Amino acid sequence: MDKTSNSEITLSIDMEPAEPLWKIAPTRDENGDHLSDFLMIIPRLRQKPENHIKRTLNNIDRALKQFNQSVVFANMDMKLNTLWVSFKPEPGLFMEIAAAIKLQVPEAVLVGDMSSRITK
Repeated sequence: MDKTSNSEITLSIDMEPAEPLWKIAPTRDENGDHLSDFLMIIPRLRQKPENHIKRTLNNIDRALKQFNQSVVFANMDMKLNTLWVSFKPEPGLFMEIAAAIKLQVPEAVLVGDMSSRITK
């Protein structure tokens, strides 16, 4: 999934090798300000039936559209089952976006999330 210039997120299912994120993920916004980002894993997504994959991508799209003004880039790497999201940094936005995705795709796991270990 890549964000296009008309503020719509384009969904695609492509099993070809992906471009490395360092080549395609933006690090700065249109004003030159740094962006924030995070990575989520969706375990075994690529092994699921195509209708499940499409539904999951649609659910991710639904979650990200809530943040259309802030999300600058989103990429679903089907080979690695990972979702990368880049967004304009705003206080609390990181957790809002991740929680919206988690609500739509419960199996999504935020990389580096220590909250489950801290609360135990």
